[in-house]
Amino acid sequence: MAKHAALLPTTFARSIENWLAEDIPSFDYGGYVVGDDEKEATLYCKADGVLAGVPFFNEVFRQTGCTVTWSFEEGAEIIPNDGKVVVAQVRGAARRILMGERLALNILARCSGVATRARRLRKIANDNAFAGVVAGTRKTTPGFRLVEKYGMEVGGADTHRMDLSAMVMLKDNHIWATGSITGAVEKARSVAGFSIKIEVECQSEEEALEAIAAGADIVMLDNFTPEAMVAAATNLKAHCLTGHRTVLIEASGGITEENAALFMAPTIDIISFGAMTQSVQHIDFSLKISP
Repeated sequence: MAKHAALLPTTFARSIENWLAEDIPSFDYGGYVVGDDEKEATLYCKADGVLAGVPFFNEVFRQTGCTVTWSFEEGAEIIPNDGKVVVAQVRGAARRILMGERLALNILARCSGVATRARRLRKIANDNAFAGVVAGTRKTTPGFRLVEKYGMEVGGADTHRMDLSAMVMLKDNHIWATGSITGAVEKARSVAGFSIKIEVECQSEEEALEAIAAGADIVMLDNFTPEAMVAAATNLKAHCLTGHRTVLIEASGGITEENAALFMAPTIDIISFGAMTQSVQHIDFSLKISP
């Protein structure tokens, strides 16, 4: 049902366990009220969106002793033409269904929201014949990164670096603290080794040229206007050709669904969107027990 589930570390079940413990730190008073009668609950989707977060939803109910049967594949675009559509059925003891209800819905709503935005951004790229990478960022919710990065994958976007250990990204604060782009890149390379890429955030074409000369693998052009971004990327690619260097150009900063197409030039390799996770509208799901 969830082809991306194989990406997940086994430790994700521990996160679910911790979140359940957060929600039920002592007595479950509502659970006492409904008891252990076997019930069936229906999961409804009430807004257009991409279904994502199935493995997390399943794990919540596995841990509460319930079973889940899905009507849609993960990654499907759901359109509730009549206000809502049945997405899955959850079976188990009434109190155990309700024990996992809110946690499971929160995860599914957030993950599906991220996947929906990722899918829309990838469609904009396809519609504009952009062959580059559409990526998220590390601007994720603390403790919820795995869910949000998973949503990017399901939506068809690149997750970008997962964490500080995944790639070296030297931003303005790194440069200011070190004293120069060249010094920062050299120091990073001395410990990162051959297998880890180094990316440098640049505020101007001149900074990008310094980063390339220092040996950066990726140059991020940050907060450029579309016109300045495309012009700088074109110049930098030409510079790399003359020096027989291959450097990736990433566009970032203030790029949204509304203006993304303006940045989709053939000389830009990656466009990253903080908006893929920030201020994302959640997809509305509800879980209703049958009388």
